[in-house]
Amino acid sequence: MVAVTLMWSIAGLVTRQLEAAKGFEQTFWRSFFTAASLLVILPLWRGPTRVWAQLRYAPPTLWWSGLCWGFMFTSFMLALTMTSVANVLVISALNPLLTALLAWVVLRQRIAVSTWLAILLAGLGTVWMFAGQMDDGTWQGMAVALLVPLTAAINWIIVQHAHAHGADVDLVPSVLVGAVLSALATLPFALPLQATPHDLGLLALLGLVQLAIPCTLLVLCARVLKAPEISLLGQLEILFGILLVWVGAGEAPSVAVMQGGALVLLALLGNELLRWNKTT
Repeated sequence: MVAVTLMWSIAGLVTRQLEAAKGFEQTFWRSFFTAASLLVILPLWRGPTRVWAQLRYAPPTLWWSGLCWGFMFTSFMLALTMTSVANVLVISALNPLLTALLAWVVLRQRIAVSTWLAILLAGLGTVWMFAGQMDDGTWQGMAVALLVPLTAAINWIIVQHAHAHGADVDLVPSVLVGAVLSALATLPFALPLQATPHDLGLLALLGLVQLAIPCTLLVLCARVLKAPEISLLGQLEILFGILLVWVGAGEAPSVAVMQGGALVLLALLGNELLRWNKTT
């Protein structure tokens, strides 16, 4: 799981090394290479017959989940081109708290007092970050980044609703669907394609190492680790990602991000530690 978070965290550093590919083209190529990688990995892992049968007879939930993955892939990469890596990673990490809120609204699940406090603390940290970015205009990128945890939370709600009604949703094929949808949706906006061979190599690296492989490994981790353990270890992506882009690209986080991000990270860690204690 630590290796998964380390692989996730390379996105910011790699995108800062691109020469010609911009915005939508970065998103298109990463999603394209993710889909291509999964089209090799999944048949080798599960057998081609099973994979195609899963897609051919997939329930509507898998396609809805794939649509959510597509939104996540697209908004994450676009946000990286609009604001700092630290902003995107901290905002994206709000997923567990937004999921709790949506579960309360849609599934009528109770929210513990500690989780309400974590939501409040993380909300204050997020507002502080937005306020600190108003002057330089990068708040738009943070707004786009908010789509990542929001669609991730919607994805979780969709899957949980399906499980409650006796359906089993395999998330790995839905990641493939999401990558294909993201590539198709962004291609018209990416034209004319201007990526250099250097850019294509780096974006292929993202598709394989930053998405396809860790998403596959995450499914294996979920069979062994409890949900709070996965969430806790997942927060390492914030630290790894900020450190990598700071050291490798000289992109130091602003004071507002350091302050607001500390509140968000404190809220997330506190909430997940309490959940972990309840499950052990």
